[in-house]
Amino acid sequence: MAGPNFKISFREPQIEMAHGAGGKASRRLVEGLFAPLFFGSSAGPLGDAAHIQINGTRIAMTTDSFVVQPLRFPGGSIGELAINGTVNDLAVSGAKAEAIVVTYVLEAGLPTEVLEAEVRAMALAAEEAGVRIAGGDTKVVEHGKADRMYITTTGIGRLLPGVEISPQSVRPGDKVLLSGPIGDHGITILLARGDLDMEAELLSDTRSVLPLVQALVSAAGAGVRWMRDPTRGGVATSLNELARDCGHGIVLFEEEIPVRDTVRGACELLGLDPLHIANEGQFLAIVSSEHAETALRALRATPGGEEAKMIGEIREQPECAVLVTTLYGGSRLVDMLVGDPLPRIC
Repeated sequence: MAGPNFKISFREPQIEMAHGAGGKASRRLVEGLFAPLFFGSSAGPLGDAAHIQINGTRIAMTTDSFVVQPLRFPGGSIGELAINGTVNDLAVSGAKAEAIVVTYVLEAGLPTEVLEAEVRAMALAAEEAGVRIAGGDTKVVEHGKADRMYITTTGIGRLLPGVEISPQSVRPGDKVLLSGPIGDHGITILLARGDLDMEAELLSDTRSVLPLVQALVSAAGAGVRWMRDPTRGGVATSLNELARDCGHGIVLFEEEIPVRDTVRGACELLGLDPLHIANEGQFLAIVSSEHAETALRALRATPGGEEAKMIGEIREQPECAVLVTTLYGGSRLVDMLVGDPLPRIC
């Protein structure tokens, strides 16, 4: 049952920046307003892509909007980010992107050379990811109404054989794999804005994770239980969503979580947790214990996956929560992102 008269639980008087940050406020908005009105009582766990069936053929479909500032940053740009973000959302749902349509919202007065640079970046990223840009739309709004450029993408993908991604398939004893260092993108954007008085050579990690996902699926097959690219809200938010959806606890080993010194230093200066910082070229995977070592070797043998790590495991406790243990025997609960510490990062 769904429809305009379905009961909603979202009662906040207005939309704030935090509602788009990917953390608790975003979840309240999506689950309290969008999901009941669109899906009603049939709403289940929400992922990065929807799997739908058309005349007996299953496909994956996703959509995303990109509003990052600045438009260009060390390691990438809004155009390249838009393609890779869409490819990645399909990849971690167990699908290979086949076609993407693109919408541009442009601000009057935008220099043509700026637009051309982003269109070229998108074309190159699509070519490298092996996905076709099939069409799009363009709108122009008054000067000062769109922060120069917004991009929305919608992608359709073909499901990878031999893998089914679902929170319900996660079991105690499964292992948590991470494809590489976290926090690079969010801190790169912060530095590019000049919001932090800190000199550092750091690049966004934006890239397609499809080759890594394909290597993982090829090695572990049905042993791959769940995947997610931890963008807004970071690793902590993605894993807290999983813990709530699967009903189990997730224990992370802090000393195994790869974080660059620059990212760690910036987080210490700002009082942030690297586990809450956005990533655009990494992904998390839950893999059965019997396939975990094989899966990890496959990731490390794939270009770009050399720093992959096994960072934790699924346990019965703490139920529906994420616990981080330290090298010295301590532990702390890590919640979803609260608020919006790094706005406009993707």
